[in-house]
Amino acid sequence: MSKKSKNASTARDTLRILDQGFYINKKSQKVSIAAIQQKAVKDSLHYKPEMFAEVFNKRNQIVRREEKQTAIEVINEATLYAAQALKNEGFEKVLALNFASAKNPGGGFQNGAQAQEESLARASGLYLTQTAHWDMYEINRGLESCLYTDHMIYSPDVPVFRDDEDELLDTPYTVSFITAPAVNAGVVMQRSNKDDQEAIPSVMLARTEKVLSLAMVHGYRALVLGAWGCGVFRNNPADVAEYFRYHLMDNPVFQNVFEKILFAVWDRSEKETTIESFRKVFLQPKI
Repeated sequence: MSKKSKNASTARDTLRILDQGFYINKKSQKVSIAAIQQKAVKDSLHYKPEMFAEVFNKRNQIVRREEKQTAIEVINEATLYAAQALKNEGFEKVLALNFASAKNPGGGFQNGAQAQEESLARASGLYLTQTAHWDMYEINRGLESCLYTDHMIYSPDVPVFRDDEDELLDTPYTVSFITAPAVNAGVVMQRSNKDDQEAIPSVMLARTEKVLSLAMVHGYRALVLGAWGCGVFRNNPADVAEYFRYHLMDNPVFQNVFEKILFAVWDRSEKETTIESFRKVFLQPKI
């Protein structure tokens, strides 16, 4: 069976698990996720662009700061590996950024596609929290520009029940997600007008601020970020690293707000050019 066929089969199995509300683990134990999943769907929120003025207002009223500078690490691992590592360190609440398709919940996970969002959708209940907010996808589908929009979905405490190899876990754990599409820079540069092309950096910088602001107002201290939009959307990893660096290090709003951030950058290329862009930005020795 090809990798794509195996992924599609796993996706079908995940949808069956979500529908029935339980699965049988390797110990032949019945593991119920129904209540956790239902709560995640019920509590999920669709943030529309016009709502961010209020988000920023709430954010600016938060006076909590960590005693130490935010710890930032760059690791060559998958998003859920990083999320579970943070949970194992004792962080009760962990928030991960889903590098989302603007037009399709779960991206192409049902067809066996393999990228970050698809791996999240196969391994967790994320998909049902997305389909609860179809209007976000309909809005993006109706656009001519692949800059897309600042519509985002916040999915709290989603059950994760598979590991990085798509094997079922003996015990599930929960991770929260922000589903936010990056600009599809490849298409914008190829097909869009000059105004859209020149707008990419400012749109991405502003969208990055919105992602971090949602994390802040919902009280998260541990985040999993990464090479957002650096796959098929073809954003330059160095640019994306710089968008995050600016807000996390230069924007006073986010100074020491978070305790720990893992940049999980899955890069199996020989030269590791994608992850190296993040290492250069976040792991430079202090002079």
